[in-house]
Amino acid sequence: MTDVEPTTRLIRVDAPVPGHDGVALVTIDRPEARNALSFALLAELADQLEALDDDERMRVVVLTGAGDRAFAAGADIVELADQTPERLHAEGKFSAWDRIGSIGLPLIAAVRGFALGGGCELAMTCDLIVAGDDAQFGQPEIRIGVMPGAGGTQRLTRAVGAALAMELILTGRAMPAEEAKAAGLVTKIVPSAQTVDAALELADTIAGMPPLAVRAAKRSVLAAADLSLTAGLRAERAAFFELFATEDQREGMRAFMEKRPPTWTGR
Repeated sequence: MTDVEPTTRLIRVDAPVPGHDGVALVTIDRPEARNALSFALLAELADQLEALDDDERMRVVVLTGAGDRAFAAGADIVELADQTPERLHAEGKFSAWDRIGSIGLPLIAAVRGFALGGGCELAMTCDLIVAGDDAQFGQPEIRIGVMPGAGGTQRLTRAVGAALAMELILTGRAMPAEEAKAAGLVTKIVPSAQTVDAALELADTIAGMPPLAVRAAKRSVLAAADLSLTAGLRAERAAFFELFATEDQREGMRAFMEKRPPTWTGR
């Protein structure tokens, strides 16, 4: 049963997914536009993800695109074409990207077909990417007179290194799934038709872990991109110490010593 109802047709939410406790499936639902990311869609997506982040039942979110042609083929170019620097600054519509990037729950992108431009940036905003063998990743903005503006230059460089990121961004070429996996962008590749199921299976594994520790681990891994090694180690140790104030730490270690499965409470 769907417990979190979408407000428009742009996003569909199943939370929890039947048979997958603690796992939500969020679907971008503009297949007629290859799931292009309009400002309204991004704002709704941020709203839905924040609602799931606040739902104590939820442990993991899988994000995908409707249909089999595209996760998201990019930004809505018709909407962007008449923008000006002043409007982009004043209207603040890119803040939805910051809201999505601030979600504490683990996000898994299930990518079939095209993940280009904003679609690639959205996949990279997620914490793991499960790609169908037909997936294509890229930042082709240069071909329409601009450049990535929602994290493409930063997250792609961190994921695949400066040399490959520079080539992809300056030429606008798409990178197939196998190359993306070899470069470190993609977590795993599966046959295209199995993409969502494989992402849900991965989500089930993560959902079975202690939720406070999962959130803390996610924060620490993401911080590694921004902090020096010394600062990152300090932050990691502080997060590790803080988990010793949780019931889940006590339960996990007791269960290990008693040779039984742990029961997590998220406290």
